[in-house]
Amino acid sequence: MARKRHLSRIAVMQVLFERESRDIDPETVLIRNTADLGDIDTEFALKLLLGVIEKERVLQDAVQADAPQWSLDRMDPISRCILLIGAYEIMFGNDAPPAVVMNEAIEITKEYGTAEGGKFVNGVLNAIAHHKK
Repeated sequence: MARKRHLSRIAVMQVLFERESRDIDPETVLIRNTADLGDIDTEFALKLLLGVIEKERVLQDAVQADAPQWSLDRMDPISRCILLIGAYEIMFGNDAPPAVVMNEAIEITKEYGTAEGGKFVNGVLNAIAHHKK
């Protein structure tokens, strides 16, 4: 199950990344991405994607509040997408504890983002998790 969730988060990150640069139908792109990634938890991925899109403004505000030195536009695009996913899971999800969400986000950032992205994502999501308590 953990591997399926990991791949689901990657698929959602890819959709959010693509959505930033062009007008797409997120659900259609998610289906395409899940075919490329293999065996994922499709129900979880769709719930996560639609949740992030629905709460996007709130999530952006939360990320911005805990990264005041970095505007959203200045952030690495991969890190920004992963932060929105992680913030959504911490703030609105009940599927995984914050520590698991943060670990997943850090691993995906290290795999797809910049060298320093993991530390940045960890710091922001850790702050969001502390606000939730």
